Amino acid sequence: MFFGIVLFLSLFGSAYMPAADNSADKVAVIPIEETVEKGLSQFIKRSFKEAAAANADHIILDINTPGGAVDAALEIADTIRGSNIPVTAFIDRRALSAGAYIALNADQIYMVPGAKMGSAAIIDLEGNTADKKAESLWLAEMKESAEQNNRNAKYALAMADPDVDVPEYGAGKGDLLTLNSEQALEVGYSEGTAENLDSLLQKLNLASAEVIDIEVSFAEKVARFVTNPIVIPILLSIGSLGLIVELYSPGFGLPGIMGLSSLFLFFYGHYIAGLAGLETIILFAAGIILVAAEFFVPGGIIGFIGFGAILLSFFIATDDIGYMAFSLGIALLVAVSAAIIFVKVFGKRMNIFKKLILRDSTNTESGYVSNRSRLELIGKTGVALTSMRPSGTALIEDERIDVVTEGTFIAKDQKVKVIKVEGSRVVVREII
Repeated sequence: MFFGIVLFLSLFGSAYMPAADNSADKVAVIPIEETVEKGLSQFIKRSFKEAAAANADHIILDINTPGGAVDAALEIADTIRGSNIPVTAFIDRRALSAGAYIALNADQIYMVPGAKMGSAAIIDLEGNTADKKAESLWLAEMKESAEQNNRNAKYALAMADPDVDVPEYGAGKGDLLTLNSEQALEVGYSEGTAENLDSLLQKLNLASAEVIDIEVSFAEKVARFVTNPIVIPILLSIGSLGLIVELYSPGFGLPGIMGLSSLFLFFYGHYIAGLAGLETIILFAAGIILVAAEFFVPGGIIGFIGFGAILLSFFIATDDIGYMAFSLGIALLVAVSAAIIFVKVFGKRMNIFKKLILRDSTNTESGYVSNRSRLELIGKTGVALTSMRPSGTALIEDERIDVVTEGTFIAKDQKVKVIKVEGSRVVVREII
């Protein structure tokens, strides 16, 4: 009877127990800051995996970026679309260019007051509009990103195409659309505004949720830095400059360390970013070894193969062959310019060749004599020991000496006189 009452009370109490709050919910906050590049893409992939492993119920992308590489933005969009966890884009100040595209792929968008979103035209390395094929792909992606969350695609296209006319929001023909927080809310590109992250959590009914802040690791910071399109040619130029200066310096010192460190950072960052594997680093190291071996093994084939391996390793470590060629071109220009300056201005020669080329000379000033000049023989007389046609041998003061005539024939045993000495050449004339 007692147990029956207890069971009844427990069932009755559970029926009228207030709904559990969401204190058990977990929210993963992932920052998207600075330039969008491959390092950021790898960080986003890692962060989404970490959020899933932590059983996060919601992901918030804290966005403040001026944009960046299209290929990296496409990868980030694929990561967002492939997530089973709801994703909210929180535009904390600005989401421009690739940042706007990333935000459009989230399930919902919130913005801080005064935040900006848009200006997403695709441009090439020179800052000009990209070719028609790339532009067409980008416009299709912008349109799809808007439509998948039931947003009017016209505004997404106006962000990327200056020919789309939206004059009511300050984007006439020839201008790119950029929406502020109020305009984005008005056209359905934002679900609301929030002063800060705490305010956003309240709007999402996640005020009591556990917040998991996912931060960029040191290795990922390095990867993001060295895979930045602006940093790549600078890093390669520093590497080539350091190695060139080292070739003109005695021993191995700071320039060589600087050059090798720059190249190490390049490959390390691209390895962390998922662009280069161990095979790329091994290929580069093998190329360096082969080039160095060329200084000791004649032929030229080994050096040619080594140089090819080095170039190939750089191209394997990137997904943009054109930009890598551009970066290597800049590095080569810097290296050649440095070599010319060292030779023309400072009159230096590459130090490594000093060990490979014999520069000592056996000259008269150093005490070396290649042939003894017999000037003391001038005027001396002797006898021809052989016939001279015109060269032969003469006996002069009991010394056998190789001589030549002035071009005439002198028979054996004829008397001769030395009339001229030119180095080792002793000229005689017959005495009649």
